Amino acid sequence: MLGIHEIGLFILSGVLLNITPGPDSVYVIGRSMQMGWRGGAAAAFGISCGCFVHVAAAAIGLSALLMASSTAFSILKLVGAAYLVFTGLQMLWSRPVLAAAIDEPVRSSLRRVFLQGVFTNALNPKVALFFLAFLPQFVAADSPHKPLAFLTLGLIFISTGTLWCLVLAAFAAKAAHRLRESEGVIAWVNRALGGLFIYLGIRVAMLETR
Repeated sequence: MLGIHEIGLFILSGVLLNITPGPDSVYVIGRSMQMGWRGGAAAAFGISCGCFVHVAAAAIGLSALLMASSTAFSILKLVGAAYLVFTGLQMLWSRPVLAAAIDEPVRSSLRRVFLQGVFTNALNPKVALFFLAFLPQFVAADSPHKPLAFLTLGLIFISTGTLWCLVLAAFAAKAAHRLRESEGVIAWVNRALGGLFIYLGIRVAMLETR
């Protein structure tokens, strides 16, 4: 169907990749510790939407075009790196907000967490490279429906990843319920997430132009 082959192997590989600890997992756990399950869920859905941008782009060939153009790649790389570093600095400079004071601005905060998840992935060329390298391995070269096949595989991968992140968010929020009452813990979570974003920004900026 659609030229997709080894679907079982794809799902197994995707799940293993999803549960491998990485920046996305750290971001979801950190936001869950700060804001509870809703914060972690907002981060998870933001990450998934950011990944979908690359899946859709790969399906219609924009990602391949982007990777073929060194100028376009460099522009996206620098924009993404600048955004990541800027977000990291904001987190490092932000003041801790205790759990008791979260309720009032919660909608605005959740929207910010969601958008950070979206842009962190959508502006990261490494995510585009990953989908371009991973998805074609499971689509027949002579498939007449390659775009639809890429979309299908991408949605499967994103769905399993989202479920895993929601599980992480639930466990992290439950374990950190009491810790979130401590201003010192919140400050350290902010610093850890800020450092993570700055590190990712530097890594993205150092990607070689292809």
